[in-house]
Amino acid sequence: MKIVSILNQKGGSGKTTLTTNLAFALSLQKQKVLIVDSDPQGSASDWGNETGGEIVPVVGLNRPKSLPKDIEAVSNGYDYVLIDGAPQLSDQMSSAIRVSDIVLIPVQPSPYDIWAAASLVDAIKQRQELGSELKAFFVISRAITNTNLAGEVKGALSEYGLPSFTSSTTQKISYSSSAAAGKTVFQTNDKKAQSEVESIAKELMELK
Repeated sequence: MKIVSILNQKGGSGKTTLTTNLAFALSLQKQKVLIVDSDPQGSASDWGNETGGEIVPVVGLNRPKSLPKDIEAVSNGYDYVLIDGAPQLSDQMSSAIRVSDIVLIPVQPSPYDIWAAASLVDAIKQRQELGSELKAFFVISRAITNTNLAGEVKGALSEYGLPSFTSSTTQKISYSSSAAAGKTVFQTNDKKAQSEVESIAKELMELK
């Protein structure tokens, strides 16, 4: 089992959207997936409640001190546990970093999002310096089609010393419209968006 946290301390980064769509993409690859909503705002739980967990099961666990034990109690039999983390560098976020095998950091192509990642990167590196085998990657989120911004952002992010996924998501209405119905882009006709998420899932599954 791999525990993957999707974290970003800046709101509006596409964190929950990436979590829910990635979970479904993994399930299409015959992986058994659980979403853990550790964000007190409960966005992933609200999403799951729209369809009663029929798309991907979601559990809410937002007690930071007991997060490792709580995940152990509910994750038996799953291949991937995706943690939709809390915004800001909170106790919930710190606990998610500690319990994770992999951290994905969705970042929109703007300087504000790049600057906002600094504290999270520091927390991840502190964990790695303690001997943890934690892996962490940036994922460009909501890039604008037919611009060079995504590439420029990857260049800027490289200064943090963490790698970026080759795959990314673009600004598409299908992400928000499907989320409002408790679904994913895989329940829409947007093949491009589906391909984007499938590529991210493939990169994730290839990690050792």
